[in-house]
Amino acid sequence: MTDDNYERLADALDRLPNGFPRTSSGVEITILKKICSPEEAWLASQLSGHREPLDAIAERVGLSIEEAGLRLMAMAENGLVWFYPSGEKPRFRLAPFIVGIYEAQLDRMDHELAHLVEDYLANGGAAGIMKPQPALHRVVPAQRAVKSEWILPYDDVKQILLSAKTFSLRDCICRVQQDQIGRRRCDFPVRSCLSFSPFERSPGPIDVTREEALAALDEFEETGLVHTVSNVIKGVGYVCNCCGCCCGIIRGITDYGIENSVAQANYFAVIDPEECRGCGTCIDRCQVHAISDHEGVSVVDRKRCIGCGLCVTGCPNNVARLERKPDAEIVHPPADFSVWGRERLQNRGLAK
Repeated sequence: MTDDNYERLADALDRLPNGFPRTSSGVEITILKKICSPEEAWLASQLSGHREPLDAIAERVGLSIEEAGLRLMAMAENGLVWFYPSGEKPRFRLAPFIVGIYEAQLDRMDHELAHLVEDYLANGGAAGIMKPQPALHRVVPAQRAVKSEWILPYDDVKQILLSAKTFSLRDCICRVQQDQIGRRRCDFPVRSCLSFSPFERSPGPIDVTREEALAALDEFEETGLVHTVSNVIKGVGYVCNCCGCCCGIIRGITDYGIENSVAQANYFAVIDPEECRGCGTCIDRCQVHAISDHEGVSVVDRKRCIGCGLCVTGCPNNVARLERKPDAEIVHPPADFSVWGRERLQNRGLAK
């Protein structure tokens, strides 16, 4: 019966838009056992992706409101559920595995869990989560790479940050995971996940000021990291700063051959062949291997280019630029998470 609780939870997670596909090895069940108790797995399996009031959950699962609240708050601490304070009627929902439960495992990401996650991604997890559309994340171009007069509003990440009130900077779970399995191939900073909120709250240990958040964003661009955010227009709450060797979303392209694992920005890189001096800086900075050397000149594979602009910001000779795609090729993100979720479920054949 204990394993049944984890099976139910795995099925519940796979019913969410993000997905949690099953594998032939069942490694996903081992991951869940590592993260939560059988009792927690059972309670989590009774939830869905919709926010529900605590009293409604308690009544459905046969627990007192006090007991249900204590259990759910403990589960929120390990990222298994999401908690929404709302006056006298707090709400909870089941968190998706990615983006959600996995990212909450910073304190628990040891050697064993890191290898389990790696096995899961390599044996169907990455494909099952990253192939369905719309993608989980989209690329936001480096701010110094785009002209202010034609940048699309939802791509102006600095303006999004300026409208927020609280900011935090936490470690990248993907680099922590790669460190644990001893396979990290880069020396990019670990503390690189920037979260922000439009609400005031008491400062926490990983909080930063707005000025520090903007400075960090500039630093990550300079260092050579790709900005990615939730693939929606409204509701963006974080900027991941990704590399192609550690970060799961970009590794969808570089390691797992999933071309659409991240939604490309509506821009593409161009390198002037007459002016390029063949220094190779853009090749080194491209996190998806979209630039190669041809007879001493850097050439962009436009189909592979994700429009991040790192080649532009890093070119010492100013011969690289981003161009906006033609109107016929522009793909706008879903308006919000509700629209995104409906489209994902429909494309996964789960729409009701």
